[in-house]
Amino acid sequence: MRSQKQPFKKQPFISNKRHIACIGIGSNLGDKLDYCERAISKILKVGHHRLLARSSFFKTEPVGYLSQDWFVNAVIKIETELEPSELLRTLKTIEAQLGRTETIRWGPRTIDLDILFFDDIQIQTEELKVPHPLIQNRKFVLIPLAEIDRQFLHPVLKKTIQELIEKNSMVDQKIEKL
Repeated sequence: MRSQKQPFKKQPFISNKRHIACIGIGSNLGDKLDYCERAISKILKVGHHRLLARSSFFKTEPVGYLSQDWFVNAVIKIETELEPSELLRTLKTIEAQLGRTETIRWGPRTIDLDILFFDDIQIQTEELKVPHPLIQNRKFVLIPLAEIDRQFLHPVLKKTIQELIEKNSMVDQKIEKL
C-alpha cells in the first residue's frame, strides 16, 4: 500500500532555533498593574514562549510627554521560537486586545510592549529597531533590566546594563519599586 500525502497546512513562521528576547512592559491608564500582569500572561500563553526572568514592577515618572500620569513598568526575559517580526506582530496584537490606541508620541496608553533585545542581533527596519534605540537613556528600562541581569552586554554600545545605569545616574527620572 502506498501512503497518502498529507495536505500542506500553513503554519506561523517558527524557526528551529530558540531565541532570547527582553520585552519592556508599561502602562499609565486605568489599572496599570493589572494591564501589565495581563500583558505578561498573554505573552506567555502564546505558543513557543517560556519565561526566563521577570523584574519587579516599578512606578516611573513619564519621559518625553510629561503631562500624564506616572507609569508602571517591568521587563521580562523570554525564550521564543518566533522570529523578531513575528514576535512584534504578536505584541501588537496583545496591545490591541488590551485596548491600546494610538495617541501622541510617548502619550498615555493602556499597555506598551517593546522588544528591547532579541538575542544579540541588531535590526533596523521601519517597523522594528533592536536593540531598542533609547534603552541607554531610560531608567524605567535599565533598572528593571538590571534586576534580571546587570551584566547583560548591550550588543551595540558594548556596555553592561550596570555600566549604562552608572553612566546615566544623572538622568532625572524618578523611579520607585512597587
